[in-house]
Amino acid sequence: MTSASEISTIHELGQIKAVCLDLDDTLLDNGGAARHALRELVGTDRAWPVWQRTTDQHYARFITGEIDFDVMCVERTRAFFAAFGEELETPEAARRETVRMAAMQRAWTLFDDARPCLDWLRASGLQLAAITNAPSGYQRKKIAAVGLADAFDALVISAEIGVAKPDPRIFHAACDELGLRPEEVVHVGDKLDTDALGASRAGLHGVWLNRGGTQDPSAGVPSITSLYELPELLVTDLPAVPVRADRAQAPHRVAELIRH
Repeated sequence: MTSASEISTIHELGQIKAVCLDLDDTLLDNGGAARHALRELVGTDRAWPVWQRTTDQHYARFITGEIDFDVMCVERTRAFFAAFGEELETPEAARRETVRMAAMQRAWTLFDDARPCLDWLRASGLQLAAITNAPSGYQRKKIAAVGLADAFDALVISAEIGVAKPDPRIFHAACDELGLRPEEVVHVGDKLDTDALGASRAGLHGVWLNRGGTQDPSAGVPSITSLYELPELLVTDLPAVPVRADRAQAPHRVAELIRH
């Protein structure tokens, strides 16, 4: 729920002209695809929490530039099986990772609310951008696979510009590509610190996509639990958005509008 103080602050900052979105677990159900792939690899869902912890540890090393993406994937797989007492040689870890990755790519899919929200934003006259922490080729392949290759006016990938969220420079790079000032841009993502707070610190309007509905009264940014709620947030709490006349429905009907 957006507080009155947050609404007031947003109102003072001026007209919104673009929306940036994170990709993984914001538009695309990356977690669901990864869970499906792990289940195909090991035959059970019970190991998922261990995989999540292992991924967090190793992906952080990729983001900071300590190791490249392909090496990270293999080392993560080795560490995961080591947690269950199975020590793999590098070739076997690489083979299992290839199996897992192929299963994951087959499972890539957008969340149900992603395409309707993007269509609404575009029809409302807003520019669109994606900002993602990821390797270039892998992420571009993913974007094409789910039909988003032509969806954005700007695509900013951490591996291509050398900085990653929450570094303000990656958000400013997106604004520069859009030809807009930070205060004219909203950024939406599923990670509170990396996306919403990172964008806010960079001068954009950060919005936390809190799909799990976790309560965090100290978040300090507006939050939504679904992308179906984003148009209503923009129309109700950011009334300067240039909504087309045929889209100017009563605020309580906006989320319902984009479902159809």
